[in-house]
Amino acid sequence: MNDHQKDIEAIRYERARKRVKSLSGFYKHLGAYLVVNLILLALRYFRLDPGESFWSFEVFATAFFWGIGLAFHAFGVFYNQVFFGPEWEERKIRKLMNRKNTKTWE
Repeated sequence: MNDHQKDIEAIRYERARKRVKSLSGFYKHLGAYLVVNLILLALRYFRLDPGESFWSFEVFATAFFWGIGLAFHAFGVFYNQVFFGPEWEERKIRKLMNRKNTKTWE
């Protein structure tokens, strides 16, 4: 294996490592979201006063707002792979490298 191939493999390894770290972070976030919200909802359910409704926004507010944050996290992890993944980056790098005497930014 020559130096160029080793460099390419090192780049591919680093991208894969970052991707796995990103996925791992999201799944840990998802796990924490599920565990914490299930505990909070269970505590709320078993501590209801007689006649008090479980189905109110106050009961689900934590899950709702944290869920918005989780959705943004998922968007950041999965959206970039669909639209701006490694293949797109490679094409863009090749395109920019093939330009001669470019003075403009994209």
